[in-house]
Amino acid sequence: MAIETTTPSPAREWADALTQLELELRRRGIAERTRRAYGSDLRALATWAEASGLAPVDVGARELRRHVAVLAAEGLAPSTVARRLASFRSFFGMLRREGKIQQNPAELLSAPRRARKLPDVLRSDEISVLLDRIPATTPLELRDRAVFELAYAGGLRAAELTDLDVSSVDFDGEQVRVEGKGGKTRIVPIGEPAVRALTAWLERGRGTLAPPEQRSLFVSRTGKRLSTSDLRRRLSAWASKAGLPPGIHPHSLRHSFATHLLDGGADLRSIQELLGHASVSTTQIYTRVESERLRAAYSKAHPRA
Repeated sequence: MAIETTTPSPAREWADALTQLELELRRRGIAERTRRAYGSDLRALATWAEASGLAPVDVGARELRRHVAVLAAEGLAPSTVARRLASFRSFFGMLRREGKIQQNPAELLSAPRRARKLPDVLRSDEISVLLDRIPATTPLELRDRAVFELAYAGGLRAAELTDLDVSSVDFDGEQVRVEGKGGKTRIVPIGEPAVRALTAWLERGRGTLAPPEQRSLFVSRTGKRLSTSDLRRRLSAWASKAGLPPGIHPHSLRHSFATHLLDGGADLRSIQELLGHASVSTTQIYTRVESERLRAAYSKAHPRA
C-alpha cells in the first residue's frame, strides 16, 4: 500500500523559513531592533504571498515587483520601501545559500530614490541654552543633565546612551566605551562638562533611584534602565523650557556634535570613527549641512549675492 505524502502548505513553509532567518540573524549578531523590523516586513510579504498560494520558493522578481507596487500604492515612504527590500534580500539570500532557489530575486529590484533630508542641527549657543537650563538639583535633573551632556559630548545614538552601564565610563581617561550598531565597540572621548555631569549624577542622584544590582548608567524614576522613549520625552520637555523650536530629538544632539566638529576643523574620517559610521559616505551628509550654512551666510552678506 502506497504511503501518501502531503506537501506543506505555503503558510507552513513561510513560518518555517522565517523562523530559520531569525535564528541566522541571531547567529550573525544582528541587533534586536533590526530583527524585529525584518520579521515585520517579511510577515507582511508572507501574508501577501499566501493569499495567492505562493510559498517562499515561488516568489520571483516579478512577484516582488508586484508586492513593492502595492506598498507604494499604500503610500509607504521610499525609505520604508527601501528597508523592506533590504529585508527581502536577507531572506532570499538565505534561501539561495541553502540551495532552495538559484537566484536572489530581491537583488534584481532597485530601491526607490530617497531625498536626503539635511539633519536637524542646533547652533552651539542653542546647545548651551538647552544644557544650562537643566538645573541639576533633583535626581532626575542630575540624570537628564548628565545624559544630554554625554549625548552632545560624544555624539551617541539614543539606543547607545540607554545601553550604557556604569562600567562603560572611564573617568580617568575621559572617555566612554560604546556598543554601536552590529555589536561594534568604539571608544569615544568626552569633555570635562560631561565628566562633571556624570560624576554629579553618580554621586548625588543615581543611588536614590537605582537598586544596588542595577548596572545601567541611566535609570528611570522606578530604577529600571532608561528607555529611548524616556530620552525623547525628557529632551523635548527641556527643549520647550529652553524656548527652542519643537521637534528636537536625541539625534539632533548627535547631528550637532558632528556638524560642530566639522566647523571646528575635524576631518571626515575622524568624525566617521567617532560616530561609528560603517562608511564615510554616511558621514558626508554633514558637509552638505556646512555647505548650506555657508551659502545662507553668503546670500545674506554679499552685496551681489
